[in-house]
Amino acid sequence: MATLSIETIRGYGIRCIIVPLLLGFTPGVSVADDSIVPISQSLCDDMKAQGVLTPGAPVDCTRLSLIKFAYFGFDGRVHGDGEIVVMDAAAENVLRIFSKLRDNHFPIAKARLMNHYRGNDDASMADNNTSAFNARPIVGGKSFSLHAYGLAIDLNPIQNPYAKRSGATLIFNPPAGAQYANRRNDRPWKNFRPGMAEPVVEVFAEEGFVLWGGYWDGPIDYQHFQVSRTIAEQLARLPPAEARAVFQQHVERYRACRINTPEEAGRSQCIMTDPENRKS
Repeated sequence: MATLSIETIRGYGIRCIIVPLLLGFTPGVSVADDSIVPISQSLCDDMKAQGVLTPGAPVDCTRLSLIKFAYFGFDGRVHGDGEIVVMDAAAENVLRIFSKLRDNHFPIAKARLMNHYRGNDDASMADNNTSAFNARPIVGGKSFSLHAYGLAIDLNPIQNPYAKRSGATLIFNPPAGAQYANRRNDRPWKNFRPGMAEPVVEVFAEEGFVLWGGYWDGPIDYQHFQVSRTIAEQLARLPPAEARAVFQQHVERYRACRINTPEEAGRSQCIMTDPENRKS
């Protein structure tokens, strides 16, 4: 893993705009092909065979949805091969997230199912893969990650690495993410770096994924967006229709709060005042 002295790390501010890019459409790609479909038996069997769905996982294939979507790439073109698996209760919101990212020309390197990496999170990150469901434990722990609920999304891991302190250094995963240790994008004599998460934190939040790993003190996980564990466990227990209704209530509470507190400080206030986001 790449390391960098903490003393060399600059501030974490960022110019919160998306530089417009020239949109190029790949022949044959239609954003109308975006869809949400149930997990087929063959896909479910493969998820189990590849170690993506493991025994004891908090949800099974009946509570998961496959989202197929087109995304704007780093090459300035639209690609129609995006796939991600999430909990059914949040599927419509997740599709809207990726539609908004595409509409804003926010680039994504790729979005392949974790089956392609046999559930290996390090391999997926090294490939700069955007992903969601993976029934694995939290890093360094035994309890299931929010990815195991299909309620966490990792976005462009190289541009948004996982960073952990080790003495006077930061260790980055994937190692290539060390070049993004400085989170500022307004840097004299430096090129703009597309694909960093900071400009789209609100896009995720207004669709229910209000918790961002960039808020954490350590480890810092710039790629990671999730709901709270409280609401994840609640949704997993409920029947699908009730779970969708509860998740939409969660989304609407945040949106209503943000209307009344539109400044940047309001985001933190709206997260902290929602009982479902309080730490237990």
